[in-house]
This record gives sequence, C-alpha cells and structure tokens, in this order.
Amino acid sequence: MRILSSLLLGAALIGVGAAAPAAPRDNGKSEAKLATALEGRVAGKPVSCISMRDITSTEIFDGTAILYRVGGGRLYVNRPKIAADALYYDDILVTRTYGSQLCNLDTVKLIDRGSRFEHGFVGLGDFVPYTKAARS
Repeated sequence: MRILSSLLLGAALIGVGAAAPAAPRDNGKSEAKLATALEGRVAGKPVSCISMRDITSTEIFDGTAILYRVGGGRLYVNRPKIAADALYYDDILVTRTYGSQLCNLDTVKLIDRGSRFEHGFVGLGDFVPYTKAARS
C-alpha cells in the first residue's frame, strides 16, 4: 500500500509540473544578435509572403525571430505571431507550404536536431525586408 501511495503522489507531482506554464525567456541576447546581423541595413515595408525559391539560408534567434537570407543580399526578419518563444537556434525548420511562397499564415514545425523529435511549431508573422543602407 505504501508503494502505491508513493507512486500516486509521484504521478500527481509530475502532472503539476507538466501543467506549470513555462517561464518567459529573456530575449536580450537574441535581440542583440539580431541587431548585429541587421547592422547597416534599413527596414522596409513588411510583406505577407516571400518566394521559397529565393531563400538561400535561415538563421534562428532564440525565442525571437527567424532571419531569411535571399538572393541579392536582402534579408527578411519574421517574428512569429504564435509561439515565438519556442524557437531555438539549433532547431530544424520544417515548412509545409501550399504554393511557391512562404506566407504569414503558414506554420513551421520545430524539430530538435539531436533527437529528431518535433517539439513544437510557430505561426509566422509578416516578413520585414532589410536592405543595405545607401551610402551618402
């Protein structure tokens, strides 16, 4: 009986821990890294979609944003509207699109690089283009 009581208590404690909300992340470091990546660039008018074929690479900033590099040296920053705090720099991004564009209505699965298990998703926001500032 004592073992059964211990098991039930343990299960209850695990359930309480699982239900506790995650502590908000301090994204100061990620914001600083993103600012460094965007240094010397000027933000343009946000767009709702970008062409998938133009994307040459992506970079994730923990709990903050996804940086998409496209041809011609242009950068697009996407700050997800849903679950941005789930972003981790070493995630694998798996995107399912319904056409040739990545849009602000799309979701991106987050896959842990080590275990290869899905650990969440983000709902994309608008894409803010950044181009090199014109020299005066």
